[in-house]
Amino acid sequence: MTKQIKGIAASNGVAIAKAYKLEDPDLSFDTRTIDDVQAEKSRLEAAFLESKADLEQIRDKAAASMGEDEAEVFNAHIMVLEDPEFTGGIEQAIDNDKTNAEAAVKQVSDTYITMFESMADTNAYMAERAADIRDVTKRVMSHLLNKTLPNPALINEEVVIVAHDMTPSDTAQLDRKYVKGFITDVGGRTAHAAIMARTLEIPAIVGTENATAEIAEDEVVILDGMDGVLLQNPTDDEIKTYQEKADEYAAKKAEWAKLKDEKTLSADGKHFTLGANIGTPKDLDGVVENGAEGVGLYRTEFLYMDSQELPTEEQQFEAYKAVLEGVGPDENVTVRTMDIGGDKELPYLPLPEEENPFLGYRAIRISLDRQDIFRTQLRALIRASAFGNLWIMFPMVATLSEFRQARDLFEEEKAKLVAEGVEVSDNIKLGIMIEIPAAAVLADKFAQEVDFFSIGTNDLIGYSMAADRGNDKISYLYQPYNPSILRLVNYVIKSAHKYGKFAAMCGEMAGDPIAVPILMGMGLDEFSMSATSVLSTRSLMSRLNAADLEGLAEKAIDAETNEDVIALVKAEVPEAE
Repeated sequence: MTKQIKGIAASNGVAIAKAYKLEDPDLSFDTRTIDDVQAEKSRLEAAFLESKADLEQIRDKAAASMGEDEAEVFNAHIMVLEDPEFTGGIEQAIDNDKTNAEAAVKQVSDTYITMFESMADTNAYMAERAADIRDVTKRVMSHLLNKTLPNPALINEEVVIVAHDMTPSDTAQLDRKYVKGFITDVGGRTAHAAIMARTLEIPAIVGTENATAEIAEDEVVILDGMDGVLLQNPTDDEIKTYQEKADEYAAKKAEWAKLKDEKTLSADGKHFTLGANIGTPKDLDGVVENGAEGVGLYRTEFLYMDSQELPTEEQQFEAYKAVLEGVGPDENVTVRTMDIGGDKELPYLPLPEEENPFLGYRAIRISLDRQDIFRTQLRALIRASAFGNLWIMFPMVATLSEFRQARDLFEEEKAKLVAEGVEVSDNIKLGIMIEIPAAAVLADKFAQEVDFFSIGTNDLIGYSMAADRGNDKISYLYQPYNPSILRLVNYVIKSAHKYGKFAAMCGEMAGDPIAVPILMGMGLDEFSMSATSVLSTRSLMSRLNAADLEGLAEKAIDAETNEDVIALVKAEVPEAE
């Protein structure tokens, strides 16, 4: 009898193959008091050197199979092994506690993992740092205990991998020829494994909780990465049905690829802009390959988070210039100024402890307070403006006063650079990210002073519903289609247009096929999303009449519940499913 396992759809596609259980060896150990501290440190050093050699080999394989960008995570792992605080902490534990290396490694790594995971509920970046530490620690432990970690690179037949989790090391060794997809007990759409699955273009389901317990080695499974469902021991008819679904998806991808160099037009000829969200200049390849029309969100905080100190003006200038030069001459790049604080901490920039950091000292609030940091970023941005179409966006703006202060600082730095004889653009746009309900409600006033809005729906929904989307107990309140959210979004768009300003969206909602028809009906100008979602969204929009969707948007705004809106869109726009 066929059984189903449900999880989070992490990467689209369908796979039909035998299950391959990727399980780690037993890395348990006994804590011992040791006499020869130096000998124990030597064991530790050897394990670190062997781990580093492993990671260099895996990194090179990942670079060859997936590209330099995806291999970069292993450089981060190597940096963990070379981090004097991490390694020094372990050596200090051996010294002070006279304990064996295994116990010292676990003690220190658990401290780091706990610290990062305490911030992970609302920040994918911190969850990734915890995953990095866990992955590196497992490798070091395997060498200390003389155990062999599983090697996905040795798989030589078509399989669907079943694992508790897929570490970056695991996914880097996958061969698309044989690994047709994977399913895990844990993880989310923003985990390294999910991102790499999308890069490799293999289907994946994560966060099932029970896949490893329920699925047996070698049993035939069907993995549907589009709906987040896995079928165990399917019938011949089910296999035939899903094979047809796989063929249909492959045909769709081939059709989408034809749209790479096309403008984004609705069926009745209305143009919308489809931008991509990026974190570093390295993400530009995905922008170009997927035919995005510029960058709708450049998250500059990664410049700060991937550094051991504040990035210099020159370092920032080069990064911004690279992105501006990397897009088409007629395409815009919207750069969000430093969004640090709350869920994004910098070890070299200590922030005060707060009862609720997500409602505290963060983003534009830090920038306006620490003007030395902000002015450096503004100078770098203004200098880079000579190389493309630069739009600067200030995050977490709640009041007109905050925007005016930021604008005044921008104007001061621009005037200084002009006085110094530096070439700068005279057409830099200044806008704000609408993610605080107070700013959304006052959008008609902001629209008279800003050049554009970009709606950050991830935080706007969380703040509006007073719900942490990373909290499983209240995850049901993360409702992007709730009429209250739609009313805020519609008001922001209408306020922008009333004063001839541009309205964009850079949250997850922008690439959501249920939300897209509603947003088209509202007249949203730019949809910015993960680069891999661009072509499918362009295809969907090309089949819809924008004029007809105005009525749909009005009905959605007038609905009562999130579920009512979903049912409405599915009934009136079957293409959106």
